[in-house]
Amino acid sequence: MFKKFTKEDVHTRSNVKSSIQRGLKNTLVGQYNGLEAAIDDIVPKKSQVMLYKCEDKIQLYIVDNEVVFFQKFDELIPSLKLIHKYPSCFPRVQVDRGAIKFVLSGANIMCPGLTSAGAKLPEVSLPKDTTVAIYAEGKEHALAVGKLLMSTDEIKSINKGIGIEIIEHLGDGLWNFQVN
Repeated sequence: MFKKFTKEDVHTRSNVKSSIQRGLKNTLVGQYNGLEAAIDDIVPKKSQVMLYKCEDKIQLYIVDNEVVFFQKFDELIPSLKLIHKYPSCFPRVQVDRGAIKFVLSGANIMCPGLTSAGAKLPEVSLPKDTTVAIYAEGKEHALAVGKLLMSTDEIKSINKGIGIEIIEHLGDGLWNFQVN
């Protein structure tokens, strides 16, 4: 989604009212249960949240000159930098070592890369369309954010086709985006 994202893709910039900030915080906590304890650190009460409206109906929410999350249609999706700060707050999957170079080039993740020896899927089944943090075998930090195209149970049983669509990855346009 952000493979070739640049400043030229930003159309408008505006401040977000405090009442809308409260609604965003509630929506984030509703989508990601683990964020409840950290939400006031992510979006402090006295901080100014900026909204950048971009190409393809994407909206970036920026706190302290850093993209914290973005919105495509109704869903709020955490940025990779936010996942690095609060890794335990988001559902996670792990790909095997062979998938790393493909994920870092923006390729979607195939089911066999999620079910092989070095990969891990969560014990509890995640439904289709869940946003997940993608980790790699032997690596400490997430390398991408993606959306499940089928449930984790389906990924295990079918083991064919694309399992996760990549939204953001290390080194893409959003990762390198400078606010100022």
